[in-house]
Amino acid sequence: MKKVITLVTSSLLVCLSSFLPGNPKTAKLFSPISKYLQSAEKEFDQIPDDRKTQLRKVALFVKTKLSAEKKVNLVFICTHNSRRSHMAQLWAYAAAEYYGVSGVQNFSGGTENTAFNERAVKALTGAGFIISKKTAGSNPTYEVKYAEGAPAITAFSKKYMDAPNPSSNFAAIMTCSHADKNCPTVVGASVKIAIPYEDPKEADGKANETTVYNERSRQIAREMLYIFSQVKSGN
Repeated sequence: MKKVITLVTSSLLVCLSSFLPGNPKTAKLFSPISKYLQSAEKEFDQIPDDRKTQLRKVALFVKTKLSAEKKVNLVFICTHNSRRSHMAQLWAYAAAEYYGVSGVQNFSGGTENTAFNERAVKALTGAGFIISKKTAGSNPTYEVKYAEGAPAITAFSKKYMDAPNPSSNFAAIMTCSHADKNCPTVVGASVKIAIPYEDPKEADGKANETTVYNERSRQIAREMLYIFSQVKSGN
């Protein structure tokens, strides 16, 4: 009887552990994304120290919320919610999955809404995301997949306070300087952290357009990985 109880207890612990941050994952990253992140993980030395300081602030917020509530909401914000904020949201999902950190919900928004830019979509698709357009119009809705067994993400341009984004108890991660300066206070946010990226829009229509978008996507992927590596390691 003691042996049976021990086996049952062990089985329960294994089942429960799969729901805790940092334990074995229930989803599997698509192979191209996994390989992409394995490569980007080796580039942490390219992140300047001052940016690492800001990224660790995000990691600390994530760790604190997961410890207290077993869940955390991150909202990535830039002015138009068209490029950098979408890239950060999607790479944050992939990075959390890469390190087996569960309980993280990622969102994006702007101070105004425009559209999820097709050049950003192209860069993310090239890195391994499966992105399908579901509606037409000036602000189409996309379905984004990044891992087997993970729910698809609905992506479209919206203001940061619009549904389905949380209205309170979230970290506002500012991905552009313009939004950071023009939103000194983000309504409902528990904390506001600035990690601005240069706008790849500057290359639109130029010969280096694809290169610039791919570089920005790579930078954001690298820094989202750094955040969740800190969450995983407990540093």
